[in-house]
Amino acid sequence: MSKALIVWGGWLGHQPEEVAGVFRRVLEKEGYEVEVSDTLEAFADAEKLKGLDLIIPCWTMGEISQELVNNVSAAVQSGVGLAGCHGGMCDSFRKNVDWQFMTGGQWVAHPGNDGVEYTVNVKHSSSSLLEDLEDFSVRTEQYYLHVDPAVEVLASTRFPVVPGPHSPNGAVDMPVVWTKRWGAGRVFYNALGHQADIVELPQVTEIMRRGFLWAAEGKRKAEAGRQSDSVYTGMADNQL
Repeated sequence: MSKALIVWGGWLGHQPEEVAGVFRRVLEKEGYEVEVSDTLEAFADAEKLKGLDLIIPCWTMGEISQELVNNVSAAVQSGVGLAGCHGGMCDSFRKNVDWQFMTGGQWVAHPGNDGVEYTVNVKHSSSSLLEDLEDFSVRTEQYYLHVDPAVEVLASTRFPVVPGPHSPNGAVDMPVVWTKRWGAGRVFYNALGHQADIVELPQVTEIMRRGFLWAAEGKRKAEAGRQSDSVYTGMADNQL
C-alpha cells in the first residue's frame, strides 16, 4: 500500500486542518495509507520520510528548523513525491530559501485579496497530466508568485485583473499549476486552495488528485533506477 504523510498547521486562515481532511479523503479513495500530523516534528525522522511515497505540506508561514527542511529535501531527492497547494506549500516558511528552491516558487501578493474572479487557463504543455481539462473560472485569491524558471507550467492565469502597482508592466501569464524535479523526486504545486471550499471545487480536486498520483509515481521509478549517494543539504548562508 502506498503511504502518504500530510502535515498541517501554520496560519489558520487557510483552514489547513480542513484542507488536510479533503486531501486525506482523496488519497484514501486511491488506496493510500495516510498519516495526518499537526506538528512539524513529523519531519524529524529522516528514514521514515524516505519510506513514504508522498509528502503533502499544508503549512502557511511559520518557521522551521533547517534540519527538518533537510530531512524533507533528502526524502524528495531519494524519490519521495512532494505535492501541495496555495500558501500551504509555496508560502510555508518565508525565511527558508532552501524550501523555496525545492518547491519551485514563493507567494508575494494577491492583488484584490479574496473574491477576485479570474480564469485558470489549462495549458497543453509537454506533460499529459491535465491535457483533457478545460479552462475554468474561480472567485478566490489570485496568486502572484516568484517562480523557478525550471518548472513546467501546466496552468496559468492572466494578470492584471485588479489594478495595482504591477499594472504598468502590462499583461503577464502567471503559473497556477506546475511540476518540477528535485533529485529523483517529483514536485507538484497548485496555487489554488485558499480555503477548503476552493479545494473541493471539482476541477481543483481533480487537479490535486492527479498531482498527488503523479508525484508519488516518481518513487517507483526512482527505485527502479540507480540512486546517487550525493544529497544536497542546502545553502550554507541560509543556515547561519
